[in-house]
Amino acid sequence: MGHTPDRPDYSEAGAAAVELSIPADCAGLRLDQALARVLPEHSRARLQAWIKAGRVTVNGQPSAAKARVWAGESVRVEPAADPAAAPFVAQPIALAVVYEDDAVIIIDKPPGLVVHPGSGNWTGTLANALLHHCPALAAVPRAGIVHRLDKDTSGLLVVAKTVTAQTHLVRQLQARSVKREYLAVVHGRVARGGKVVAAIGRHPSQRTRMAVVSGGKEAVTHYEVRERYAHATLLACRLETGRTHQIRVHMHSIGHPLAGDPTYGRRSAPPGPLAEFRRQALHAERLTLVHPVTGQTMSWHAPLPADLRALLAALAATAQPLVEP
Repeated sequence: MGHTPDRPDYSEAGAAAVELSIPADCAGLRLDQALARVLPEHSRARLQAWIKAGRVTVNGQPSAAKARVWAGESVRVEPAADPAAAPFVAQPIALAVVYEDDAVIIIDKPPGLVVHPGSGNWTGTLANALLHHCPALAAVPRAGIVHRLDKDTSGLLVVAKTVTAQTHLVRQLQARSVKREYLAVVHGRVARGGKVVAAIGRHPSQRTRMAVVSGGKEAVTHYEVRERYAHATLLACRLETGRTHQIRVHMHSIGHPLAGDPTYGRRSAPPGPLAEFRRQALHAERLTLVHPVTGQTMSWHAPLPADLRALLAALAATAQPLVEP
């Protein structure tokens, strides 16, 4: 096929260019489809990115991913480094450290900060900030991060400074002994507290979303009413499990989606503070766990960030008295 099976790992920086000829069994396929067959060690998405960046030529000319290719045509691929294979870089990003000792760091994460590097966010994340704050975290998987918060969720999370502490904390999460309590502003007036028990998995057709689905992973969220407003309710939510987007999905499933949630929220809201809030109104307020070294139960509290305080103040201006049903 014009290339050798013992070629180097092209995901590494400085990888050699690949020269190949389109084989007969790929004739008539799109360029990205043909390359996915000929170079199976690379994902189709990565190959498409290289084509778009002009790193792939057909008969010496740049081409489009959807262009058809034919047997015998000469293709040159110049691989780019895969960011996922590179070590995270330390960056001087400000951190709100609530507590720190030789085993753990408790962070109060601001909204807008991605926790872990990933597609489209290889730098500027909490992990990059942690490596600058504590270079020794380079020796701990995922820079010591034990659990995540969504980019636009604010509040507390724990970071392990050693592999031993990380293992201990992961086991606590698995045993459900870590207590995580959130404040959430949801649409509508919630009548009373309750519990949502509904399995969560990937949405069957929208793969970037989660949903309540049969066959999903068990998920349990407890919630209680803290305050009611004209068109919204402030809830305290406690996670019994820790599924992706759990509170956001569960509140949506009972007809009270989070204010400002771009994925699970309402497409329209009455004019006013609910319609103007630009992120999911969710804050990890309290975190309780057993210290991995001392065995002592410890708890931390993070006050609401300024944008959520402003939202509640605006809602309170139109609040109705709290009347228990």
